Amino acid sequence: MQLPQFLQDFLAKGPVGAKKGLDAVATTSERGIWALKWSFIGLAITSLLQVIVFFYSGSTALLADTIHNVADAATAIPLWIAFRYTNRAPTKRFTYGYGRIEDLAGVAILLIILASGLIAGYESIQRFYHPEPVRYLWAVGIASVIGFIGNEVVAIFRIKVGKEIGSAALVADGYHARTDGIASLSVLLGVIGIWLGFPLADPIIGLIISFVIMKIVWRSGKDIFTRLLDGVDPAVGDAVRASALRVPGVRGVSNVRLRWLGHKLNAEVDVTVDDTLSVGQAHELGNQVVAKLRQDVQYLTNALVHTDPATAAVHQHA
Repeated sequence: MQLPQFLQDFLAKGPVGAKKGLDAVATTSERGIWALKWSFIGLAITSLLQVIVFFYSGSTALLADTIHNVADAATAIPLWIAFRYTNRAPTKRFTYGYGRIEDLAGVAILLIILASGLIAGYESIQRFYHPEPVRYLWAVGIASVIGFIGNEVVAIFRIKVGKEIGSAALVADGYHARTDGIASLSVLLGVIGIWLGFPLADPIIGLIISFVIMKIVWRSGKDIFTRLLDGVDPAVGDAVRASALRVPGVRGVSNVRLRWLGHKLNAEVDVTVDDTLSVGQAHELGNQVVAKLRQDVQYLTNALVHTDPATAAVHQHA
């Protein structure tokens, strides 16, 4: 879905462009909060309209979709808290800072999504045993389309900003919103089924939406827990190794260790240098490697480079 030009212009604005002199981590956190604020407003309006239509229509499928959209809006709260804490400086106890809180917020988001799926599934099953007529089919259809449009706009918004700042939690939340949009549109199928004389179409669509929610929990859960276990895309490690090798004086890269702390990427790299370099020269070469890594590797915030003499590296490898 292509956003209108005025929304594309809106996305291009924000804290990153306006505050170039600030620390990069603080600036990206502010941009994340900015994205959460506006996406929360968009989903809150969408959910409110759907709640009103459900109150008058009694559609179970619309109820399931509304519960999901309300939960999606609520996921902005733990992410907002996480982005706030990310700006705090490291302490003697938390020497790496508070970036990991963002990953814990991702777990909270998963639990919220899981709860919404269970509630929606329960309500849909109840309607099989206690069916009720669905009224104002035209209003339910309009509400489903509104839900789709609202979720798709929020999805594009969150995914774009999440990729810009390297936030797995925000990107996962964006894909979650995109699937919500598809679920919202499926409510329209329930409306068509009822109109054609098949009243069970409404709870059936509600169950389908619940199933979609569970798939979101599984897919997003793998991404979140991979980061909690310090998992990193192997391509990022290859990019770090290639970047270090492009620095004049680096003869080899023996080890690369990476970890995400929220939307910050930390690296530890062992490079091989000539035996003839003095301690000062090796230290300066290490600084050049750090500068090169920050230039070439997206989201890299901190890098620790250890220099090994060529002969020592050979013995260590053996």
